[in-house]
Amino acid sequence: MSAVPADVMDLMKRFGRAFNKADVEEILECVTDDFEWRLAVGPDAPDGKIVKGREAVRQALADRDASIAKIHFSDTNVAMAGDRVLCTFRVTGSYTGGAPLDVRAVDIYTMRDGLFATKDSYWKRIE
Repeated sequence: MSAVPADVMDLMKRFGRAFNKADVEEILECVTDDFEWRLAVGPDAPDGKIVKGREAVRQALADRDASIAKIHFSDTNVAMAGDRVLCTFRVTGSYTGGAPLDVRAVDIYTMRDGLFATKDSYWKRIE
């Protein structure tokens, strides 16, 4: 692992703040036009669910907000491994049915032209 350059850390902080505020427009300003998000859960084996492009990301965030209330991201740590940005974090909140959400997660990012080009998400599954 190597130190995280200041510009990458600034982008990660901006992205994280936008996620915590549910600010979709700010989230989209941090990603490329052809951004690809590989969600932790979904039908696209082996990747979960693959969301491509800004409008698809907008819809995925709306879908998430319909199923998870009061989502919050914390305990964030960021590192670089070659050309990948690794981010570990904690997700808390509750599902809209009332069940609590409290898991640890990892996102692996690639960057292009100073923005995130991909985000590959992995969440713990609590049963």
